[in-house]
Amino acid sequence: MALAEHEPVILKVPIPTEGLPPGDVGAVVHVYNDGKAYEVEFTSQEGHTAAVVFVEADRERPVSRLDIAYARAMSAG
Repeated sequence: MALAEHEPVILKVPIPTEGLPPGDVGAVVHVYNDGKAYEVEFTSQEGHTAAVVFVEADRERPVSRLDIAYARAMSAG
């Protein structure tokens, strides 16, 4: 089942080029190829964009009711 635009997702793998570790939460901003990949925006809690990246579906998962929120500071860059 494809995720919808604006749906929150959690990274399952790191994206080192963007400084994103597994567990970072983003929002789907575009769905590609019927949900085989997504463009995902990662932001700070105040809404500042950290990265917008292309992520294949098997490298992320939907947020579940059992997830616990975690915060980390964005690196300056």
